[in-house]
Amino acid sequence: MEYKDLAKNELKEILAEEYRKFNDYKNLGLSYDMTRGKPCKLQLDLSNEMESEKFLQGFHSISDQEVRNYGVLDGIPEAKKLMSEMLGVGTDELVVGGSSSLNLMYDMLVRFMLFGTGTEGCKPWSKEEKIKWICPVPGYDRHFLITEKLGFELIAVPLQGDGPDMDRIEELVKDANVKGMWMIPKYSNPTGEVYSDEKIRRLASMKTAAKDFRILCDDAYTVHFLKNGPAKQLNMLEACKEAGNPERVFLFGSTSKITFPGSGLSAVCGSEKNVKYLLTYLNVQTICYDKINQLRHARFLGDYSGIIAHMKKHAKILLPKFEAVDKILNEELNGLGILTWTKPEGGYFISIDTLPGCAAAVVAKAKECGVKFTPAGSTFPYKKDPDDRNIRIAPTLPPIQELEAAIRILCVCVKICSIEKLLEA
Repeated sequence: MEYKDLAKNELKEILAEEYRKFNDYKNLGLSYDMTRGKPCKLQLDLSNEMESEKFLQGFHSISDQEVRNYGVLDGIPEAKKLMSEMLGVGTDELVVGGSSSLNLMYDMLVRFMLFGTGTEGCKPWSKEEKIKWICPVPGYDRHFLITEKLGFELIAVPLQGDGPDMDRIEELVKDANVKGMWMIPKYSNPTGEVYSDEKIRRLASMKTAAKDFRILCDDAYTVHFLKNGPAKQLNMLEACKEAGNPERVFLFGSTSKITFPGSGLSAVCGSEKNVKYLLTYLNVQTICYDKINQLRHARFLGDYSGIIAHMKKHAKILLPKFEAVDKILNEELNGLGILTWTKPEGGYFISIDTLPGCAAAVVAKAKECGVKFTPAGSTFPYKKDPDDRNIRIAPTLPPIQELEAAIRILCVCVKICSIEKLLEA
């Protein structure tokens, strides 16, 4: 039976038993970190061969460029080809960056603030009275933090399982102060959902009051499948070109969770006009990115088929972890009416929703038992979940035995906090 249908004395009996389990866990002195979506050691080891000399031998690209020296701001040809295949764009629509796509996103928005977007008749955003920015939720805390720190007014728009509420977005963009939005189109962080082609087309074609409206599309998980290969999806840049709005989107991606998160490749993609705009300012900012790293990645991964073969090895490690979380949640909580959760086909996270008003309490309870989750509210702008429901689960880093113990503890905490909330009513 669902907890809401039980009598108070029945709930109190269950609560006493769950507190007994809670205290047993608390006395174990555990220390499990589930806060970030990091690859585990086994995943990192998949790329160790990239450190060998054979992937750097000669230090020259296929165009005979010396990778140890200055130059080639947009990336060596083989790295551009690799990243363009992964992100589904042309090599002339892409610049290969350093190890962090998040850094490219931050720089892009600062560029808009200082110099504008390059749209004729539009001024730098710092000269505007107000900048509003659309944030699909639940979403990525670091995205929200960038736009918050730049002083934007953040507007939360709910995700619906196949992308954001487009009726709401199409209404919002009638306001000229709404200058853009975030999106993670495939295996979104944290819900794991894949935007439908219909919603991608609507984002690409919608009429916006701001001529310089921009979408920052973070395709971070484009090849991070768990089972049968990457989900098929309309490319956002291609959709914008087809809709006659080629400058609307900047598309970002990286190899951060494909090879080494701290030493990967990033890329930013856009129309030829947008790439020209980017290089105009990037040429002042830096002389070049790390071409030695570009060369070893291109040689190690080879091409798109090489990336997919490598990601199958990741999936073999990760799928049992995601399945273990789902299995335990079903065993402990299915049918109780106190928790819902996603069952993603890819990405790095599972999103759970508690009863309203319980998420922060659940996270705090788990911490008492030595299990740290991302703080409740982090998946919303300003870290404020209006319903206090959403928690992001990151199953990738811990060994599976620790993961299973952490989720068992989570379930106990969900039961305790849910019963206490129901008894308050």
